[in-house]
Amino acid sequence: MTALLDVRGLNVAYGGVRAVRDVDLAIPERRIVGLIGPNGAGKTSTIDALTGYYAPSSGSVTFDGRDITRMRAYQRARAGLSRTFQSVELFDDLTIRENLLVASQRMGVLRALRDLILPFTSHPSDDIDWALGLCGLHDVADRRPTQLSHGRRKLVGVARALASRPKLVLLDEPAAGLDTDESLELGLHLRLLPEQGVTVLLVDHDMGLVLSVCDDVYVLDFGELIAHGTPAEIRANQAVIGAYLGGQEEASNAA
Repeated sequence: MTALLDVRGLNVAYGGVRAVRDVDLAIPERRIVGLIGPNGAGKTSTIDALTGYYAPSSGSVTFDGRDITRMRAYQRARAGLSRTFQSVELFDDLTIRENLLVASQRMGVLRALRDLILPFTSHPSDDIDWALGLCGLHDVADRRPTQLSHGRRKLVGVARALASRPKLVLLDEPAAGLDTDESLELGLHLRLLPEQGVTVLLVDHDMGLVLSVCDDVYVLDFGELIAHGTPAEIRANQAVIGAYLGGQEEASNAA
């Protein structure tokens, strides 16, 4: 299966510290792929490098057949590569619909000038309604973020990343802080995305969520890829079990 995102020999360094070491990833189109690992494994560093927020020290990133290794973040977003962030930072003085509209804009000088003159309601809303529907947010579209539960705010973060109709969305800890019911709801919405033409790279500590919704899973530990396979294969992988149990033992000893 041809990879929509193909990553070869990715290295990310901060000063003299290598956070990501020679990582290869292949994300097929219209699939949900997980990226997991203990704290400090290099997951967010990988996402930052893939989306242009931090330049890799070496390696290549090919997206939709195009080398994007040296592209800036906004150029990758325009090419159809979107992401969320661990912290949900929404515009509290705007409605949910308006938050998504801001995220959907591909700003340029002419667009910025137009937005000074024309109200939000003058813009086409098909993409916004599509993202709201996928995340089950139509009923709160006219509310403000402060009126929503934490779980619903996290879903707004996902919808915001979808508002530009990306080909691939990278989700960084979307289930952080969610209770079991909220995590299950998130999983249901994520499973709809491939059917709508959106490929997903999911990074999360919620193993139940990742192993239940992903078609394929990669595992990082200390910046290195230690396993890759189906959820069933990852559950039984001794290197993965050791990495997670080791992290738990270190936490217990520290306590």
